Amino acid sequence: MSGAGSPEINTDGTGLRIVIIAGQWHEVITDGLIAGATRALEASGADYSLVRVPGSFELPVASKVALESGADAVVALGVIIRGGTPHFEYVSAAATDGLTRAALDTGKPVGFGVLTLDDEQQGIDRAGLPGSKEDKGEEAALAAIATARLLADLRSTV
Repeated sequence: MSGAGSPEINTDGTGLRIVIIAGQWHEVITDGLIAGATRALEASGADYSLVRVPGSFELPVASKVALESGADAVVALGVIIRGGTPHFEYVSAAATDGLTRAALDTGKPVGFGVLTLDDEQQGIDRAGLPGSKEDKGEEAALAAIATARLLADLRSTV
């Protein structure tokens, strides 16, 4: 399981405006991801809001609009579980590529908390729920904050 070797990210989100954008599919897992991201943002002192979109496919466009509208970073959360058709590959690729494009087009970070899973148990193990091995919502939020700070530092020194 991933998670071994992950960095310790201690960050201060004071003064940052961050939008959590989360899909509505797989409610138990997604709600766990949102709770982890929310805990991390509250602990960091960041100002944040939550927006729900229908699914992971819609994460990129909502993320881009949030970033263009003044958010310093986005935390994108979604759950895509493999099924018996190629749908999984198309949605996973579109969400990943679209979120990358939103970050590159705006020059602002997107914390990537989209779980691409073979089964529901893998999501439960990563959702920061009681008994979970990992908290990918928290990790995505911390990555967004740390990257927003890094980009601000780069812009002020280059």
